[in-house]
Amino acid sequence: MKTDRIGSLLFLAAFVGACSGGDTPDAVSAGEDPSATTTTVQGEGPAIRAQAAAMFKVIPAEAPELPDNELTDERVELGKMLYFEPRLSASWLISCNTCHNLSLGGIDLMETSIGHGWQKGPRNAPTVLNAVYNLAQFWDGRAADLEEQAKGPVQASVEMASDPDRAVQTLKSIPEYREWFARAFPNDAEPVTFDNMARAIEAFEATLVTPGAPFDRWLSGDNSAMTAAQVEGLETFVSKGCTGCHAGVNFGGQGYFAFGVVQAPSDEIRPPGDLGRFAVTSTAADEYVFKSPSLRNIELTAPYFHSGKVWDLREAVAVMGSAQLGAVLTPQETGAITVFLESLTGIQPEVKYPILPPHTADTPLPDVSVPTSAAPH
Repeated sequence: MKTDRIGSLLFLAAFVGACSGGDTPDAVSAGEDPSATTTTVQGEGPAIRAQAAAMFKVIPAEAPELPDNELTDERVELGKMLYFEPRLSASWLISCNTCHNLSLGGIDLMETSIGHGWQKGPRNAPTVLNAVYNLAQFWDGRAADLEEQAKGPVQASVEMASDPDRAVQTLKSIPEYREWFARAFPNDAEPVTFDNMARAIEAFEATLVTPGAPFDRWLSGDNSAMTAAQVEGLETFVSKGCTGCHAGVNFGGQGYFAFGVVQAPSDEIRPPGDLGRFAVTSTAADEYVFKSPSLRNIELTAPYFHSGKVWDLREAVAVMGSAQLGAVLTPQETGAITVFLESLTGIQPEVKYPILPPHTADTPLPDVSVPTSAAPH
C-alpha cells in the first residue's frame, strides 16, 4: 500500500537512497554532510571494480534470513495471498499490490497513492522491491522492519481504512485462510492474528529481490555487463559524492538526510508542510529529513521524491546536485549518471497472481463510504 516515501547529491529525497560505504553501510545521521565523500573511480579495469566493490555489494539471488521470522514455503505463500488480498481493506478494493504493483517495479506510477474513498495520500509510494535491505521502512523510518510496516496501511484511514479486529475477523471467516495460517504458524495456539498476518506479508516481501542487474554482473567480473558509458557514469556518480547517501547493497536505504543540505528545492518538490522524520522524533534537527531510498530499479520507479513531483530521472539527478551538493551539474554529468543508474535495474520477480478463496456469510461486508474530505467539490 502506499507506504510513505534525503543528503548528498542523490539522496533523491524521494528518489534517492542511503549512504556510507562498505558491505552494509552504517546508518548516517542527519547532521553529517554526505557530500564530503570524494572517492574517485579510476579507469575501466580492475582498479575501478576494486573501488566499487569497497562501496557497493551485489544483490544476492536468494532472500535474506530474517530475525524471528522463518521464511518457510508455507509462510511465504500465505504472505503472497495476503499481499494481493483486497478484503484486508474496508472497501475490498485495495491490496498491498494496489500501491506496490509488482508488474510496475513495485510502485503505482502515481505522485501519491489513491486510497480509501479516493483520498490522496501524503507521500509517494516507495518500491517494495529490495525493501528488505533498508534500515527501516517508510520515508520517515517510522517502521523498524517490513513486519511493522505491513500493519500501517491496513489501519491508515487514507489507505485501506480497516483495523486489526476487522482484518482478523475477515481472515477467520474464510476456512482456507484458517488452514493456511495453521500451516504457516504450526506452533501457535491461535495462528490467525494481526501480528501473524504482518509476519506472513513480511516473509513474502523479503523474497521480492532483483538480482542480476548489469552493475551486479559487472561487479562480479563480467566486463561486458556494463557499457563504457555506464562505467563512465559510475565514475561521475562516485566522484561527485553520490555515494555519500547511496552505497551498500541497496545503493541507499541506510541513512537519514536533510532534503536541501545546501539549497532547499522548490516548495512543489519539498512541500513545506511535510517535515519528514521530525514527525517521528520531534527533534528540530530532523525537519525535512528523510530516509534515503534505494536507487536500485530507479529507472522503473518514477515519479521521484517523497512528493512524487519529478517524473524525469535526469531532472531528479539535477535537483539532487543543487539541493544536496550545491553543484550545477552539466547536461553531460546528469546524462552520465542517469545512464549508470539504468545499470541498477535487476531481474524482476516473477509472481503468479494467486486465486483467492471466496468470502463467507461471516465475512465483514465492504464499506465503500466516501469521507467528506474526499467527496468531489
